[in-house]
Amino acid sequence: MRPLIAGNWKMHGSLSEAAALAGAIKAGLAEAGAAELLVCPPFPYVQPVIAALAGAAIAVGGQDCHAAAKGAHTGDVAAAMLRDIGATHVILGHSERRANHGETDAVVRAKAEAALAAGLTPVVCVGESEAQRLAGEAEPVVTGQLDGSLPEGFAAAGGVVAYEPVWAIGTGRTPTEAEIAAIHQAIRGKLLARFGAAGGGLRILYGGSMKPSNAAAILALANVDGGLVGGASLVAADFLAIAAGAAAGA
Repeated sequence: MRPLIAGNWKMHGSLSEAAALAGAIKAGLAEAGAAELLVCPPFPYVQPVIAALAGAAIAVGGQDCHAAAKGAHTGDVAAAMLRDIGATHVILGHSERRANHGETDAVVRAKAEAALAAGLTPVVCVGESEAQRLAGEAEPVVTGQLDGSLPEGFAAAGGVVAYEPVWAIGTGRTPTEAEIAAIHQAIRGKLLARFGAAGGGLRILYGGSMKPSNAAAILALANVDGGLVGGASLVAADFLAIAAGAAAGA
């Protein structure tokens, strides 16, 4: 399947920096090969980035959405609002949201349902902590998160799963290729068991200190269908190099 390289810009940048980054990615799009690109800027910059990328085959998404379609939810953003301004995807259940905002699997599932109802493609994140990995619990933790976080319509809508070992995010530490392959195989097995043949066509991204120097090897692994890239997505050349690595291994 066509690999997806998604950039999570998190809470970084200014309006001018976001526009410049989008412009640089657009200018270098040919370097991405056959990979599909997605960038997820901070909320205030979603629409300006969409404008900056006009005419380019680069999708834009949000980093979160609320489970409700509307209401008294100060500071939150509805999925339909993202769709209304041209976003096509939304990241949900990132470990930073789970940890910093106390988001449970049930909360993530409700948000994913809202995203699907609004016509957005949810990118649902799962991953274990270092303590859980050391205790030999990585696979049951991750597959349990999938059970609790994915709604029934997920496969039919072409939802995306992103595996991010919590202990590797932003640390420069990366699991071994064997460890990544094992978790991705477990995720694939869970998706097949839950959704049947449709589960075999869903993309599973790897995230967690992915950079140009390790991307090609990781993206060549079975059941790794792209990457959810953090820090390296803030540098256009690095983001495009990762995409090129994905295309090479596809």
